[in-house]
Amino acid sequence: MILTTEKISEHYLKVIINNPPINLFGPEFSLELMSLMDDLEANENLKVVVFESANPDYFIAHLDILGASNFPKGEGKTGLSKSWPDIAKRLEQAPFASIALVRGRARGLGSEFIQAMDMRFASREKAFFCQPEIGIGAFPGGGGMERLHLLTGKARALEILLSGYDYDAETAAAYGWVNRAVADAELDTFVNNLANRIASFDKKIITAIKSIINDRAVNPTNAHIMDTQTKFFEALAQPEAAVRIKSLFEKGLQQNGDLELNLGSRL
Repeated sequence: MILTTEKISEHYLKVIINNPPINLFGPEFSLELMSLMDDLEANENLKVVVFESANPDYFIAHLDILGASNFPKGEGKTGLSKSWPDIAKRLEQAPFASIALVRGRARGLGSEFIQAMDMRFASREKAFFCQPEIGIGAFPGGGGMERLHLLTGKARALEILLSGYDYDAETAAAYGWVNRAVADAELDTFVNNLANRIASFDKKIITAIKSIINDRAVNPTNAHIMDTQTKFFEALAQPEAAVRIKSLFEKGLQQNGDLELNLGSRL
């Protein structure tokens, strides 16, 4: 099991991510997340869900490149690809609040994972964020092209996407990538207090607030999301990307070591 749940109360659930060694987002992760979303959506009492990692060095490292061809095929409930874009859209539209509690690295699809949630809070000392796709000759294919600029603005999104750098939590908070950076020793208490407070309110109002905000916001369209995902996999199939990916694997990509710990500066 990659995803385990902890019931804090009737209205508040924690989801713990644990996919050693570096929490790659692969086909099994995707299947478990689809099943989890079914359960969460069916829970009429649920008001808030917090996602966190059991690994203090990695929230979600990035897409499992070697497993990319083995992701579930076909459309999900929203009409988007069920492997991930459908899950992200379901999180956006869910009748409960979703919160990412981030320690460690949230890169690539890990960054796109938290972008799909309602709120993001990061360890000031231990959280790092990155969209490294340019370093493998590609670009974000899981919603980052559609959602990141809504959080950071166009200029900062372009800086993030074109640099491939790692950004620390304080910078990410200043950019709007996350809500705020919190001292690591205080992070769990902060998020827990917020989640319990949200859970104390009426679910109909929580759902209404999300629905109205989504109606007023410029959320990404299904057409844009699917077009980007198609172009992402086309980019991965290009010879230039193959050369870059081969070189990165030779240096330790998808292994728990220096390259993954410092990917933004090693690309």
